[in-house]
Amino acid sequence: MKTTILLKGGTLVDGNGRRRGDVLVRDGRIAAIGPDIVEVPDAEVIDCRGKLLSEGFIDVHVHFREPGQSYKETIRTGSLAAAHGGYTTVCAMPNLNPVPDSPETLALEQEIIDRDACIRVLPYAAITRGRKGEELVDFAALKDRCVAFSDDGSGVQRDAMMRSAMEAAAREDVVIAAHCEDNTLLHGGYIHDGRYCAAHGHKGICSESEWGQIKRDLLLCEETGCRYHVCHISCAESVELIRQAKARGVRVTCETGPHYLSLCEDDLQEDGRFKMNPPLRRAEDREALIEGLRDGTIDAIATDHAPHSAEEKSRGLAGSAMGVVGLETAFAVVYTDLVLTGKVSLERVVEALTAGPRRAFRLAGGLLPGAPADLVVIDPDAAWTVDPADFRSLGKATPFAGKAVRGRILLTLKDGKPVYQA
Repeated sequence: MKTTILLKGGTLVDGNGRRRGDVLVRDGRIAAIGPDIVEVPDAEVIDCRGKLLSEGFIDVHVHFREPGQSYKETIRTGSLAAAHGGYTTVCAMPNLNPVPDSPETLALEQEIIDRDACIRVLPYAAITRGRKGEELVDFAALKDRCVAFSDDGSGVQRDAMMRSAMEAAAREDVVIAAHCEDNTLLHGGYIHDGRYCAAHGHKGICSESEWGQIKRDLLLCEETGCRYHVCHISCAESVELIRQAKARGVRVTCETGPHYLSLCEDDLQEDGRFKMNPPLRRAEDREALIEGLRDGTIDAIATDHAPHSAEEKSRGLAGSAMGVVGLETAFAVVYTDLVLTGKVSLERVVEALTAGPRRAFRLAGGLLPGAPADLVVIDPDAAWTVDPADFRSLGKATPFAGKAVRGRILLTLKDGKPVYQA
């Protein structure tokens, strides 16, 4: 593909609306956007009539497992999966081995990213040494090397430790991205403590284990002035707490996942591909999340892409590892279940996949002249069935296997270069 590309006749979509237009890409950047750009002699012209054109998607919550667990996923396979799903930027969580909790350990991950990633992969650093919740990392030494700080997979249990982390983050003007989970309320649970759990003899996780820690953190955030992001919210109480905090001016943003917007405990099966943390909750929680997305309380849709080996996901709900993959199905699932059903507008969904995460983490980009040519072309009418055998990810466990969906990614450009093309 040439370095100059003219994307012709598509429907441009962002949070501000839809409009027919052309996009001229030159030397890795958006050179022009207009209703009818005259064809440029040296440009490769791509007919986008009947297609949607958006800036590339951004996922602020993925697990690429490298270094340390490359049998589950690698930077290479994870970034290819992201490109397949329309993503041009992802933020990689720090539950790795070694944990990226120092400049030296973070450099090991960055070396692999620089060598193998086909899109932009921004690493997180841990909040505490080894993600153990006992000693803070050196925020000042790490802030220019990472996108934000998180102990994802582990909630920071001690109030005093989280306060200290937020104070340090406020001094350095960086984001704390929190996995909120009170370990004292887990009691060995692994699915939501609801109807399905009781009917099938499983151990449940109560919603308070999530929203109770969010409530604590929002108070600490308000006191410290920290920039605070809540990972993968799953219940109605979490949405309302964050909505109220935003109304008070607290510097909080949040995300939820496609599976929480599309599924609930009523969809559970005795299969490890339905096991993730936090778990699928009540139908009422799903509706609250949809409303939170619709009204802007929820800033971002993030997949929490969490690949495991087939064996690790083959042990049913009780014994399987927590986590499902999502990068390659996210847009189609949300488009099918929210947009085509009229629950959420296309513009709002695209905003939550692009501008919302950009604002929350102060990332550059956008569908505007001068921005990097990180773009995705989508066929909104294409019908297909989710088949994990088609995934680029090494992880195949998805609750959406066999689901009929609409909306197919046709082309993903990173800095004007195709990283996925159907």
